[in-house]
Amino acid sequence: MNQLIIDDAFFNIFPDAKIYTIIARGIDNSKRDEALFTEQLNAAKKLSLNYLPLENFSDNVVIQEWRDAFKQFKTKKGARSSIEALLKRAHQDRDFNPINPLVDLYNSISLTYAVPCGGEDLSKIEGTMHLGIAQGGEDFIPLGETESAPALENEVIYYDETGAICRCFNWREAQRTMLTENTTEAILVIEAINASQSERAESAMNALIENIESYFNVTCEYKVISKKQP
Repeated sequence: MNQLIIDDAFFNIFPDAKIYTIIARGIDNSKRDEALFTEQLNAAKKLSLNYLPLENFSDNVVIQEWRDAFKQFKTKKGARSSIEALLKRAHQDRDFNPINPLVDLYNSISLTYAVPCGGEDLSKIEGTMHLGIAQGGEDFIPLGETESAPALENEVIYYDETGAICRCFNWREAQRTMLTENTTEAILVIEAINASQSERAESAMNALIENIESYFNVTCEYKVISKKQP
């Protein structure tokens, strides 16, 4: 990857959006500490319930905001924000099992601050990475699958020169660029579409940087991308 650009078409729908980006290089993502990450995920699950004060899950503000956002563009039926998927697991008191260090770190932060987080293997991204609106038909093999499920026309996607990287913001991850134990350099993103989300996302970015630098003993690069600095 040589750049991350947010397209004008995206800001036509979400003019107040900010994407908080972190780049980490020289990491050893095979360095596992399952006890540590199980503890972090469980603690984050408990904290996440603070964002679900209403008994009816879908009535909570953090859920409604992202569902309303997803109505602004074309989606596959049933597509939900990645933070809704995590909060639903917490709401149902389901366990969070460690996957790999980078994923565990950003899932913990995502739950703690109720913001969508995602990550990609930097070395697998071809050319410039974009967040924009799909033309339709961009090649995309979902995580865990072997057949392509192309992006829909007018769907919000991350994409590069090869195809889609994530569909519907961070709803569905591509097999091609997923973080694995072999990842040595990564880009992580935290998404916000309004001022209150941005406030939490900034805190989440700082916490995630601190956790990554501490665990992997590296120094991260970071940048906040907005309409003013796309």
